[in-house]
Amino acid sequence: MGHVDVAGIGYELPDGRVLLDDITFRVADGAKVALVGANGSGKTTLTRIIAGDLKPHSGSIARSGGLGVMRQFVGSVRDSSTVRDLLLGVAPQAIQDAAAKLDKAELTMMDAEDEKTQLKYAQAVSDWGEVGGYDAEVLWDVCTTSALGVPFDRCRWREVKTLSGGEQKRLALEALLRGPDQVLMLDEPDNYLDVPGKRWLEEQLRNTDKTVLYISHDRELLANTATRIVTVELGAAGNTAWTHGGGFRTYHEARQHRFERFEELRKRWDEEHAKLRAQMLMYKQKAAYNSDMASRYRAAQTRLRKFEEAGPPQALPREQKVSMRLTGGRTGKRAVVCTALELTGLMKPFDLEVWYGERVAVLGSNGSGKSHFLRLLANGGSDPDIEHQPIGDVQIAPVAHTGKAKLGARVRPGWFAQTHEHPELVGRTLLEILHRGDEHREGMGRELASRKLDRYELAHAAEQTFDSLSGGQQARFQILLLELSGATLLLLDEPTDNLDVESAEALEEGLDSFDGTVLAVTHDRWFARGFDRHLVFGADGTVYESDEPVWDEGRVERAR
Repeated sequence: MGHVDVAGIGYELPDGRVLLDDITFRVADGAKVALVGANGSGKTTLTRIIAGDLKPHSGSIARSGGLGVMRQFVGSVRDSSTVRDLLLGVAPQAIQDAAAKLDKAELTMMDAEDEKTQLKYAQAVSDWGEVGGYDAEVLWDVCTTSALGVPFDRCRWREVKTLSGGEQKRLALEALLRGPDQVLMLDEPDNYLDVPGKRWLEEQLRNTDKTVLYISHDRELLANTATRIVTVELGAAGNTAWTHGGGFRTYHEARQHRFERFEELRKRWDEEHAKLRAQMLMYKQKAAYNSDMASRYRAAQTRLRKFEEAGPPQALPREQKVSMRLTGGRTGKRAVVCTALELTGLMKPFDLEVWYGERVAVLGSNGSGKSHFLRLLANGGSDPDIEHQPIGDVQIAPVAHTGKAKLGARVRPGWFAQTHEHPELVGRTLLEILHRGDEHREGMGRELASRKLDRYELAHAAEQTFDSLSGGQQARFQILLLELSGATLLLLDEPTDNLDVESAEALEEGLDSFDGTVLAVTHDRWFARGFDRHLVFGADGTVYESDEPVWDEGRVERAR
């Protein structure tokens, strides 16, 4: 068993702004504590401090038991790392160090076979066994078999980017939940998981004896698993933390009562302040013509000064207000037409017509080809005309297929990438991106750009680079670029994964007023309720429509 104590943590950003101020809470042995709050409030920064990646400017962290960490962007890995690299990344540090030493020794053995090199290799092999490396490989075999359906030896050198986001996430979670660390810290573990995967995660969190601190915006997951809720609340002098001692089902009511109590305490403070000030002024007037009142005037001054020095009660935390104004435009009656479309190696041929103004939810298990389908449409379909070229500078990988996918007249696709993969935005600040524009989007002045960012609660991050933003902030900025692009067909790949509750609701409102067509891949049970049609990628390789959302389709059976 293990625990985590966070005591008085303070952290300042490089520009001097206070991000976290006196953050204090405890994650007790065996507890399942959810860390919630607005995008950009500092949740991921706080987890990095707990993990030891960052040093706080004040306060301290105490914990017992080994700490296993899953980073926020597991699920969006698109580099050349392998399955073995992913599993090593969530293994205890001793195993990571021994693996690095063993890899180095093996590479050296390829170039030289002298006695010294052989001894170093033998020592590396011995160290690997002593720290539990071979036991870890047995564990990884169980994990890959469970998550991917193949043993570790068959997939250890497979590149992670060939796995879907959900497969990457499930593999990391299997390793952490089955691993030796007694304290787990999971940054948005439900992202990229399909609904069966989320239900599996809920069951694992309920049944594990490990202590778990996790960040999530999935309301159903929170309601089914959290024993306590720690909220990072926005404050003018730095964000603070409030702990709700119950689960998510009582969270909103408790928070509302807390706000009402703050308002009542502030009202009483203002009344008492006005009373003391009026009393001081009264004695001041009397002391002007009656010297006997001078001592009472000084006493009234002292009482008022001490009252003001003590300060008012805690102010109400600032609530973020995100306003998304997705506009779109009129297109041809048929926005998307698919004829005998087969996604090579994924789905069997299917026909589809999507009409202007429809909202289509694309459902199914991870790895079934949903994201490939959206990417095909984002590229303009099978044989795109000039008007169907994708919006923005991003290069979208082609999708192998047979049959035909065609976009209608005046349909301009705008793509929201599930992995937030936008190399063209890396290293550029938000103001710079908006100011310069691109071939599909006009630039704008600094003042107008700041107003646009403010509507998305991104004004404070205007001088930050895109890649330095939190996952939720990146998601909001992607949606802002779609708003400015003039897209008439929105292709949204898991748009609510990283969005906090308020931002997800703002997106739902923005889509309600959008004059155009929407296709969205989603595993968000709440978000899917707002769609007209449900296109399901089935476990048998067929694509069909359903009147209601279908969440129980299993993994597609195919050779791996």
